[in-house]
Amino acid sequence: MTSTEIQNEIIEDFSLFEEDMESKLFYLMDLGKKLPEMPLEHKTEEFIVKGCQSKVWLYPFKQDGKLFFEADSNTEITKGLVSLLVKILSGKTPSEIVETDLYFIEKIGMNHMIGSQRSNGFASMIKQMKMYAFALTQK
Repeated sequence: MTSTEIQNEIIEDFSLFEEDMESKLFYLMDLGKKLPEMPLEHKTEEFIVKGCQSKVWLYPFKQDGKLFFEADSNTEITKGLVSLLVKILSGKTPSEIVETDLYFIEKIGMNHMIGSQRSNGFASMIKQMKMYAFALTQK
């Protein structure tokens, strides 16, 4: 699926909850629980996302010209947030990742779901994923 198709699917899934922020947060946490387990050897200081209040690990690896991400967090909401990014960006070419407009964030009302500190951390996750991708486009 393309990044656009995945984002539209996420928007549709979250729209089922309409304005019920509590249900959206529970759904977000549930998505985090479905994130594949990250190997302990990838949970190192090198792969911690700076700027997050919670601990977030992002491990990138390239395969067949595409960039994939493993991710984890020590909090459920943050793990749900990073799981959305992994779902959208993992398995894409580095240039696709760099060019992806993450419009789903506004469409699902994320700014109403999470506070400003978590929003800053989420922005740091996006920045880190795009930086990994950008670095690979320069090679």
